[in-house]
Amino acid sequence: MNKTIETILNHRSIRKYKNTPLSDDQIDTLVQSAQSASTSSFIQAYSIIGVKDPAKKKKLAELAGNQPYVEENGHLFVFCADLHRHEILGTMEEVKLEDSLESTETFMVSLIDVALAAQNLVIAAESMGLGTCYIGGIRNNLEGVEEVLDIPKRVIPLFGLTVGYPAHESSQKPRLPKAHIYHEERYEQDEEKYLKELEAYNEVTSSYYKERTGGKREDTWTAQMANMLHTPKRTYMKEYIEKKGFSNK
Repeated sequence: MNKTIETILNHRSIRKYKNTPLSDDQIDTLVQSAQSASTSSFIQAYSIIGVKDPAKKKKLAELAGNQPYVEENGHLFVFCADLHRHEILGTMEEVKLEDSLESTETFMVSLIDVALAAQNLVIAAESMGLGTCYIGGIRNNLEGVEEVLDIPKRVIPLFGLTVGYPAHESSQKPRLPKAHIYHEERYEQDEEKYLKELEAYNEVTSSYYKERTGGKREDTWTAQMANMLHTPKRTYMKEYIEKKGFSNK
């Protein structure tokens, strides 16, 4: 055990922040930490847009489902899959790159690069005593986000990330049992074992919600997931991604 591992294991989402903006030095450190993440074949297929303007943060909060912490935080980062610069470098090098840039493989590479960079930033922020929360809600209306942030073709905003000084320390959600996540040598497919482990996990999550809400909620994880996944969400996404020049091939 060391401080880095303690920071990782202590992660929880923070949805209420003090009205204290991050300093430029803090922002620089966080961005450098993000850039230090691994990147597939040195492609670096991502960009990060920092948002300080209160009016823009307010609009993004509305687009993300009226989540107040998108507006009220120390700093808002928007992480984007970015192949725009690669299109430019193709012109510089006089090489036709469209087939590669529009391939599903390159799209997957950009998604992975974004996720790795973002998690590096989260760990760095939390090691500095800051809180964080991922904001997938910006995908509710990506064309609206594009307009607010002036985003070109071959760039897709994937999620926001709020960072700031916690005004309220939230409880930590219990994760799935290790046996459901980690497999050795082969993928475990014993359905009876899976069901027993899920039932046990349901008891854990139900107790967590009951304690957190004073008995107002007793959700099980499987019921929560089944309800959430019952109806497809953001069904415009495939068309939007292709329009932006990603995953057409």
